[in-house]
Amino acid sequence: MAATARLRITCPDRPGIVSAVTTFLYTHGANIIDLDQHSTDPEGGTFFMRLEFYTPYMDVSRSALEAAFGEVVGNRFAMDWRLSYSDEPKRTAVLVSRHDHCLMELLWRYTRQELPCELAMVIGNHEDPREAVERFGVPYHCVPVGDGGMAEAETRMAELLGPDIDLVVLARYMRVLSADFLRPYDTRVINIHHSFLPAFVGADPYRQAHEKGVKLIGATAHYVTAELDAGPIIEQDTARVTHRHSVADLKGMGSELERTVLARAVTWHLEDRVIVFGNKTVVFR
Repeated sequence: MAATARLRITCPDRPGIVSAVTTFLYTHGANIIDLDQHSTDPEGGTFFMRLEFYTPYMDVSRSALEAAFGEVVGNRFAMDWRLSYSDEPKRTAVLVSRHDHCLMELLWRYTRQELPCELAMVIGNHEDPREAVERFGVPYHCVPVGDGGMAEAETRMAELLGPDIDLVVLARYMRVLSADFLRPYDTRVINIHHSFLPAFVGADPYRQAHEKGVKLIGATAHYVTAELDAGPIIEQDTARVTHRHSVADLKGMGSELERTVLARAVTWHLEDRVIVFGNKTVVFR
């Protein structure tokens, strides 16, 4: 398929934004194939837009298009905007511990070309996932948390990730990452939380849920911030449960939710469908 470009925009809402953007792209030979928008309030609110267009027939280079868009449209409407391209997939790394169900879902989708990224590596703090990961042709690195603690492990992981990783996915990585480690990856680290936030933090959440007699269990995918489990939420889902479900039943149902919720969130991020606004997200599905 021909390459497409994705334009995401956040700006103060006012008349003429859609017209200005689409007219600019039309004059440079872009063929718009998808456009979605949202405003928090038409009178003085914030405007969000995601637009995707074919690029083969543009009359200028990508760099020239970006420079011209900023000058002609972006500055005029005080936009925070970003352009990305489908033929420049994001370099992605996955962090995992022993629970590998979310990891395996991502690897399976990646091999089926349903995860539009370059999966550069998987990093785990145990050797357990190595054989499964390497069967998919993806490099695996084991960085245990030894006597030097998380600080030493984070230093080694940062060396492995290098400066060119665009997204880090925590596929049930059961260690808390420091603010220093997270700082270079602002809104570029996605975690899956084994509850419908905020609920049942800490160890063995499904046993806690079972003991409380819950009627719903869930999973939450969110961006990671220095405040634990408090980053902007990308996707959530739930399943109904009854008194007949055991702890094992809840764990099985929860694992299924975790796999699908994380995969959806990662895919939407890779397809540039998410705009972070404060501690919230606008997700154009």
